[in-house]
Amino acid sequence: MQRVRNIKELAEVAGVSAGTVSRALAGSELISQATRERIQALAREYGFRPNVMARNLRIQKTGAIGVLIPLGHEAGQPISDPFFITMLAMLADKLTERGYDLLLSRVIPQDMGWLERVATSGRVDGLIVLGQSDQAATLDEVARDYRPLVVWGGHKEGQVHCSVGSDNYLGGQMAARHLIAHGCRRIAFFGDPRALEMTQRLDGVQAALAQAGLDRADVVPAHLVAELAYPDIARYLGDASHRPDGIVAASDVIAMTTLRALSEVGLSVPGDVRVVGYDNLPLSEHTVPSLTTISQDLVAGAEHLVDMLMRRIAGEETQSVVMAPELVERMSA
Repeated sequence: MQRVRNIKELAEVAGVSAGTVSRALAGSELISQATRERIQALAREYGFRPNVMARNLRIQKTGAIGVLIPLGHEAGQPISDPFFITMLAMLADKLTERGYDLLLSRVIPQDMGWLERVATSGRVDGLIVLGQSDQAATLDEVARDYRPLVVWGGHKEGQVHCSVGSDNYLGGQMAARHLIAHGCRRIAFFGDPRALEMTQRLDGVQAALAQAGLDRADVVPAHLVAELAYPDIARYLGDASHRPDGIVAASDVIAMTTLRALSEVGLSVPGDVRVVGYDNLPLSEHTVPSLTTISQDLVAGAEHLVDMLMRRIAGEETQSVVMAPELVERMSA
């Protein structure tokens, strides 16, 4: 049997017009179900594969969503980071359910135009950005004109871009209040406040300490990459003159690095120092001791990101979503 190479040839086999074949293969209800099924069966029988790229060009749709990870403040952070892997897996599932491919890019911003170049490339139908890093101004600038854009991260008054994330300020407060309730009086914050989410978490910690009449937290601007964070954390903890009795880590990865450093300087958790993380990644249950952490509902977050992007692609306006965090109490604090 000779292979059918194009829609015209398949139309000749089916005894219909090329337009009818095109609509039948696209599942159009303008064509009767019986005709659609007959033409689709013939396409399979003759080994015909529609040119998806050509079809997408005609309807001005790529069938792909860009997922960008901007690393303006943390260039060494890999895609294999546990937070990124967790979110990417959830986003890939949700986008596949909607019939989209995922086009992933890890971006080290070199100028203000990095996001606009992707948005106007014609390669994707919309963008999900995982984390604002230090790029909030760029996100706002592009979001003024490019509507199918949704960002995972913090929300602040007056921002232009549509974001999904947890209430980072409240999460920081919850972490600090938990430590204070367990007797901690010298609390430190481990995390780089150049990123909006981290700044908000730190602000929440400082507010809780002020409300309790305690000194402000020491800030150790720890990297999000464990190997890079460890030297600074170990150096800080190795100095007994300012050693804390409670630590709020800006992420679970930083908290896990902190547990290792505390063990290596001979301090027990939670006996000598209590530690609270942030994210509630699956790994946090398996640390020794298991990690008390502030949970962001990443499943709901991924659903919101995809749902809001689909609505924005369809021309709707959407508002940012700020989800309530939750304290998950385990053994570290």
